[in-house]
Amino acid sequence: MIEHKGTQTLIEGPMNDRRMSWRLLACVFMQGFAALGLAARLIFLHVGPHEAVRKQADKTRSWESQLDVERGKICDASGVENILALDLTLKDVCADPQAILDQELVVSLSGALADLLEMPADKVAVTLNRPGRRYACLKRAVMPEVAEAIALRDFPGIYFQDRSVRYYPQGQFMCHVLGFVNMAGHGSAGVEQRMDRFLRGSPGFVKGTKDGLRRELYSKRESFVPSLAGADVDLTIDQYVQYIVEQALDEAMETHSALGAWAIVQRVQTGELLAMASRPAYDLNAFGKANKEARLNRAMGAVYEPGSTMKAVVFSAVLNEQLVTPETVIDCENGTWIYGRRPLRDFHAYDHLSVADGLKKSSNILSAKLALKMEPKWLYRYYQAFGFGERLGLDLPGEEGGILHAPDRWSRITPTRMAIGQGVAVTALQMLSAFCAIANDGVLMRPYVIDNVRGRDGERLYQRHPEVIGRPISPQTAATMRHLLARVTEKDGTGKRAAIRGYSVAGKTGTAQKPIPGGYSQTDHYASFVGFLPAESPNIGIIVVIDNPQPVHTGGRVAAPVFKTIASQVVRYLDIAPTSEHVLAQR
Repeated sequence: MIEHKGTQTLIEGPMNDRRMSWRLLACVFMQGFAALGLAARLIFLHVGPHEAVRKQADKTRSWESQLDVERGKICDASGVENILALDLTLKDVCADPQAILDQELVVSLSGALADLLEMPADKVAVTLNRPGRRYACLKRAVMPEVAEAIALRDFPGIYFQDRSVRYYPQGQFMCHVLGFVNMAGHGSAGVEQRMDRFLRGSPGFVKGTKDGLRRELYSKRESFVPSLAGADVDLTIDQYVQYIVEQALDEAMETHSALGAWAIVQRVQTGELLAMASRPAYDLNAFGKANKEARLNRAMGAVYEPGSTMKAVVFSAVLNEQLVTPETVIDCENGTWIYGRRPLRDFHAYDHLSVADGLKKSSNILSAKLALKMEPKWLYRYYQAFGFGERLGLDLPGEEGGILHAPDRWSRITPTRMAIGQGVAVTALQMLSAFCAIANDGVLMRPYVIDNVRGRDGERLYQRHPEVIGRPISPQTAATMRHLLARVTEKDGTGKRAAIRGYSVAGKTGTAQKPIPGGYSQTDHYASFVGFLPAESPNIGIIVVIDNPQPVHTGGRVAAPVFKTIASQVVRYLDIAPTSEHVLAQR
């Protein structure tokens, strides 16, 4: 047995060695083969014909981006002291859904974030419960105080990204003048649109390479162009005057249950607009929620038949042509006059009136007879000369030109109706500019709201200067008209409710029926008052238009008091000297 076992041992030992040797050789061969295959693959990938693959690899490493640029500010007439529009850096609240799911925090985070973000908890939960997603935006452009409150809670998987947004500190204030910037970053209304080329600046650009962790390798940056911030725009609008106007319109809307209201304050000698407001209004920070009606700047973008305020133009024309004098007496037909087989009536019946009293009492019949004293083509030219029928060229988008038909389209009675503000459509801006021309010795100025544009280095890139459009009437006629219009606000005039203690006010009331198919409405009206002061040395002109006031609808009772509210505060704010006691005594 022992020998047998020994023999087995001697025989089995060499056999085991041979097996191990073969196994070792097989392993070495397989490893060598694998190494050769890998080397061959690497060589193939590096030197083989794989241009498309190399380009894709280079593309994933290269990086380029457009750099944000700060849009210029919009300020009122005082400049940087009163900023009306600016870029503001806010925060986007973002999340890593997968990280939150891994920690099973969806439910708890949803409730806490919903309260802070003022969002429904189920909506937050849906956003967070997205397996495999590493990014989700919970809410864009939250205010800094909200972001700070979230950051203090140190929620897992929640972080922030900066977002630059256009911000209007006073919401709907001056909304129709300022306009807004759309989601693409372009000015889409008002000053934002008209001055977009100055405000938007020039975005920068960077191109370079990032590492595997998507961090930029600054040593391999290929190009860098810094952003050029937008220029700042200063307006002629005075923030305080605008506030006075907007408050007065809001009160008028409520008092008279009106559909709309608008007003403008203009410097007589220059054409600068100190205020322009329209109602209804909208919040510039939520412009997407505003409807088309709210966005319309009615002060320059809505046309209406002006009614009796247009009488000032006809009176100016006939006086300028010396066809009558203020003392000329006209037969007013006891309140009803048939002309062209159509009746024309006065609100109050008059037998005979002088031209001066006809304007004071707002006689339709007297005004119509004055219009007939002129050839149609000459009357038409006066309307044109005063700026009706075409845009005045205000430096805001959306201005309408109104409606003024040429004489070849007139009927026999057209001049008599145009004289009382029917058959011609105007904007409030046009009507105010016409009255300001009377106030300005017959010189019509182009209205404007942009004063200047300033670069970030303080350099003036643009400066607006007063511009004369024309001279529809002589200085002598203008002086006569100022005197006649001042009588309108006397105790027995139609505009007595526009009178201001200590100041002589010149102006005209307007009560216009709205045109409807086949005639004019008996229930819907535009009530207006337009005037200037001080009458003997005008400084500012103001127009107020109320759309369909109820139940009272006359310009004298509805619009004139609003004019007084605005004017009485503005003259004191602008430190306009009161009218001398001697002049007031003469009235």
